Amino acid sequence: MEKDKGGDRAKKGTEENYQASNLLRNSQGNLITAASDDNLNEIFRQIKTSKTPAVINYGASWCRVCSQILPVFCQLSNKFPKLSFVYADIDECPETTQHIRYTPTFHFYRDGERVDEMFGAGEERLHDRL
Repeated sequence: MEKDKGGDRAKKGTEENYQASNLLRNSQGNLITAASDDNLNEIFRQIKTSKTPAVINYGASWCRVCSQILPVFCQLSNKFPKLSFVYADIDECPETTQHIRYTPTFHFYRDGERVDEMFGAGEERLHDRL
């Protein structure tokens, strides 16, 4: 298993999951990863104040379906540069994501308000909602 930068904690998931998380780090500036509950709360504040359309992907490193849709999510961030894309791992943001019951779950925001929700990894359904 891979260790995180601090070396204290083993990363969960397969090498495929690890590679998918690398895609997030290599994407354009409109795709960010919430690293903690505080970070995700700050992202929520930015979404509400900026009024920029946004989509949040709630997933988990151990979720196979999440790993399958994550590269698509990254590609969509390149295709829709005027939208903000956020990936939030439910294990990294446990307090803020305690309302999430299924992974992946997508929340869509317009003018600072949540306007839609999608469960599962339907690539075409995700694209159509953007």
